[in-house]
Amino acid sequence: MNVHNKAITNTSESPFVKLKSINFGDCKWDKGFWAEKVTVAEERMLPYMGDVLCGDIGHGLNNFKIAAGAKEGEHKGFYWHDGDFFKFMEAKMYIYGLTKNEALLKELDEYIEWIGKAQEEDGYIHTHIQITEGAERFSNRKYHEMYNYGHLFIAASVHFRLTGQRNFLDIAIKQADLLCVYFMPDTKHYQRFGFNQTQIMGLVELYRTVKNEKYLKLAEKFINRRGTFKIEHDSTTMGYPIGDMVQERTPLRESEEAVGHAVLALYYYAGAADVYAETGEKALIDALDKLWENVTGKKMYVTGAVGQAHYGASTNLDMIEEGFIDAYMMPNMTAYNETCANLCNAMFSNRMMGIKEESRYADIIELVLYNSGLSGISIEGKDYFYSNPLRMVNNSREYGVHENETESPVRQPYLECFCCPPNLVRTICKSSGWAYNLSENGVAVILFGGNKLDTTMLDDSPLKLSQDTEYPWKGLVKITVDECKGSAFDIKVRIPKWAIGSTLKVNGEDAGVDVTPGKFAVIERTWKAGDIIVLDMPMEVKRIEGHNRIEEVRNQIAIKRGPIVYCIESSDLPENTSILDVYIKGDADLVAEHKADFLGGITVVNTELLLREDKNDDMYQAVTKPVLNAYKTQLVPYFAWSNRGQAEMTVFMPVVW
Repeated sequence: MNVHNKAITNTSESPFVKLKSINFGDCKWDKGFWAEKVTVAEERMLPYMGDVLCGDIGHGLNNFKIAAGAKEGEHKGFYWHDGDFFKFMEAKMYIYGLTKNEALLKELDEYIEWIGKAQEEDGYIHTHIQITEGAERFSNRKYHEMYNYGHLFIAASVHFRLTGQRNFLDIAIKQADLLCVYFMPDTKHYQRFGFNQTQIMGLVELYRTVKNEKYLKLAEKFINRRGTFKIEHDSTTMGYPIGDMVQERTPLRESEEAVGHAVLALYYYAGAADVYAETGEKALIDALDKLWENVTGKKMYVTGAVGQAHYGASTNLDMIEEGFIDAYMMPNMTAYNETCANLCNAMFSNRMMGIKEESRYADIIELVLYNSGLSGISIEGKDYFYSNPLRMVNNSREYGVHENETESPVRQPYLECFCCPPNLVRTICKSSGWAYNLSENGVAVILFGGNKLDTTMLDDSPLKLSQDTEYPWKGLVKITVDECKGSAFDIKVRIPKWAIGSTLKVNGEDAGVDVTPGKFAVIERTWKAGDIIVLDMPMEVKRIEGHNRIEEVRNQIAIKRGPIVYCIESSDLPENTSILDVYIKGDADLVAEHKADFLGGITVVNTELLLREDKNDDMYQAVTKPVLNAYKTQLVPYFAWSNRGQAEMTVFMPVVW
């Protein structure tokens, strides 16, 4: 097996992917926003998470020790806790890949040893089933075995690529082979098991790692079975919603609407994109095109978040949880927007971008990373949000909103359902692997940030670039060619959709190429060491309104600057001011100011808001002209809210013109 390619999602040999993955570690953030986030991940996020998951709070490692017979006790955590531990391990692998810190490798080896000891002779591993009396393997899909296996296969593939060691990979192969024994035959009992679709991505990644086609065939089989059976409960489905909730009512190739649990749906779509990348089946990509458009064009928040409701119904009237409801139905205060779902939105878009070679998908990646993804963790790196509403009202119970709608008014040091924290931390740790892609004869610049790229192009020629920028706070990006081949090649520079009026220069002269927001600007020339590309994106503060069918934000606006969505937090309002009494003047000045020592170093937007003084608590009341008092204050990036104690917050504000 070739360990040369160390890509995190390895599309280097995928025949139907136009923008190929770079080796992980070829790009490293070296200064600025993402370099700082990765440093926090290395120094605080991961050590803290390790204390939680390897101790008696998160209990993740203990479950493997109990399953291995080395420790007494009951399984703790949800059924899918194994998968969350695998994601934590994956995050640690990325930091190892960047730092080559042997202590991290030793810790991983210790975890892998326990996982191997817990694995049964035939390859089966799932600590809840193994530990819990009366629970039987593959008896009920609510146990989320497939979710765990998907993350096992992905983490083991990444581990092999970054270390060259087979100890984790062999565990994954043994489990995958067992999965083939159970699920390759068309047995009625097992036909509905593929509902938590992480295993599709995992099987494709394992196929890419070891080149065993049966893993790709099984991944495809999990897609093919969806929507081919009667939607009614049987012994394998009791205890968990059915139908649209788990995307099983409609075959994928006939799907046009994102339905059900948002995480399950987007993992499913990402997995199907992985299968398409290897097979090129037109029906798959046609369906994925429609689903991507439906998600991002009709069911996505301004922050890139998805999953509008904790509880609700699909358009087919199936019960759903933590997921998609009708198009343009976008509540703010009760928005669920699970951190995992938002990250999955970026993962799906990342795959579509590679397949299509289109910049517009990267706009979604960036939107999530800077907003609804990063909002899931505190600036310090130790407290988490599971859901990410666009409005938080502390006395929300008075408004008929219970804590299960938004989980918590403040970030928590531990979430019993621990899927989101390691998912976010692994995304931060691997973010440099998303910064560039390789095109047929060149490179595409996807994410902006201080970094150095030292890679090999698809024709095996060396390429070194360095990027210097204060993005996302400033819109000037300087890309220097440090080393390249002597013949002509392309550098594709992403022009974000919001970046209207951008200019692109090479060595001080206009690049002479089309610079269109939402597309790649393609510069083809014979490059030489020392050439400098300068992208200058105007960072105007913009007022954003929603589609006129979104009732929840009619006559309200949000504030956005570059990729960053802003909010008003009660920490920046007079004491005892309700966030529901905040208005914004349509013509108010909006002035950006960078504060290096505030909330980790952010740019705020200074403005004048209006605070209503004359409301009462009647459900309906006569009104003449509202009493609105001006108040000068600041808006903060949405990702940075809830870092100054318990607070109220809103992204959208009623506008007064």
